[in-house]
Amino acid sequence: MRRDLQHASLAQELNKDPRARVVAAHGRHDLVLMPNGQLLNCVTRGRKGGIACGDFVNATQTGDASGVIDSIAKRSTEFMRSDGLRTKVLAANIDQVWGVVAGTPPFSDELVSRAAIEAERQSLPVTLILNKADLKGPTDIARQRLAPFAKLGYRIEEVSLKTEPERAKERLLPMLADRTTLLFGESGMGKSSLLNLLVPNANARTRDISLALNSGRHTTTDARLYNLTDQAGVMIDTPGFQEFGLNHLSAGQIERAFAEMKPFLGQCRFYNCTHLVEPGCAIREAVTKGEISAARYQLFCDLTRQSMRSAHLP
Repeated sequence: MRRDLQHASLAQELNKDPRARVVAAHGRHDLVLMPNGQLLNCVTRGRKGGIACGDFVNATQTGDASGVIDSIAKRSTEFMRSDGLRTKVLAANIDQVWGVVAGTPPFSDELVSRAAIEAERQSLPVTLILNKADLKGPTDIARQRLAPFAKLGYRIEEVSLKTEPERAKERLLPMLADRTTLLFGESGMGKSSLLNLLVPNANARTRDISLALNSGRHTTTDARLYNLTDQAGVMIDTPGFQEFGLNHLSAGQIERAFAEMKPFLGQCRFYNCTHLVEPGCAIREAVTKGEISAARYQLFCDLTRQSMRSAHLP
């Protein structure tokens, strides 16, 4: 079967945007959905790189199912994570962030906080999907652990994807309309179940993406874009990760990314207060009074010290 026909079903399932958009990216191999609905396996012209899933691009078709990316449109948002050596843009041009959590196995508060901090950096709204709500005991504990996030204004949606999938779908789909939503979650939380519920035949479409890139390895650890057929909107699924580094953030970006600290910024005794050890610090006083979570403040301190160390590296 010809490759353009082989992947025609995938292209037809994706809603057509008037601009070309990157469905999956891996190094210099990128799968691009063209405005006419055709999927092209593209390389990047010249030595340009840094293509991300969700990028809008200008691309030229060079063969039946191949093309070249000529330029990348300016991004409205970049959702990134990093370690000491590398910063990676997981997805571009997203409008909101969804995290899938559950009471069992227990989710990582710190990982959720770190992903939320990256979302806050770009003023992206965050929704946490509490799955397995039918398991009363674990869910009660998870609900308590999510209370600090709810206090920060993050939306919490309780669902049971296994026992009440249609109810979950009816509830969640309207929240995706006309938006590009990034999905993250640790292993065992139900992220794949949610994706398969909201994106019919997601597994088959993932295989199509891998085939279109000429390698099954290309999409196992990279983000993938799916347009929703039941609702106008786009879902970008990220690979499951156990850590979420924020080494790319400066100390100033970190303090502004903690939503609970914003009311106290500018109230410290010293204008250049780091909120770590200085006397007269409004942030530290708020922690003492219980207005800021001690655990969240400790994460702030860890991130700030890491940022300061990185800033002094040669």
